[in-house]
Amino acid sequence: MLPPPPLQLGVSPRRVIVFSGHIVDAADRPDERFPARCVTQAARRIGNTLTAMKAGTSDLALTQGSAGGDILFIESCLAHHVPVQLMLPVPEDEFIDRSIARMTDGDDWKRRYLAARASLAAVPAVMPRAPGNVFERCNRWMLATAQASGASAIELVCLWNGVRGDAGGTAHMVDEFRAAHCRITWIDTREFC
Repeated sequence: MLPPPPLQLGVSPRRVIVFSGHIVDAADRPDERFPARCVTQAARRIGNTLTAMKAGTSDLALTQGSAGGDILFIESCLAHHVPVQLMLPVPEDEFIDRSIARMTDGDDWKRRYLAARASLAAVPAVMPRAPGNVFERCNRWMLATAQASGASAIELVCLWNGVRGDAGGTAHMVDEFRAAHCRITWIDTREFC
């Protein structure tokens, strides 16, 4: 299935950094992949990754904004002065309810999302509705947008345990970026969780 047309960014970044990562685990999740006790370490590793990449104002970051890795990435981008474009698979109210508020510590994640969002120069873009898995389509939409941006480099940063999981999750995004021959920086949650 084809992604929606690329988002017109209105900027020409040096590099586009796309992020995909696990949402924080529910307290009763039987097979841990990103438990709440690992959030601080994940934030540190994301920040260290952006520092090592020398990420800054001439780059552009794309992500969805889910509770967990995405919000940690947005917060780190703000600390590194990297402009961020949120690309939501569904309208923002529905996204907040579905991918933030219902998660472990949902009220805190929602507060963090709204605080980060208020610091962004661009309003969130909402993917046009169409049949199919909205998260898989959004992954492809972010990649298509990165490819159409005119950037000289496109990179994926992922916070992932290396295991296939939910349709449209991080494994799907990694597959899409591998197929597009883009550089991937993998922060493996199994190394610190």
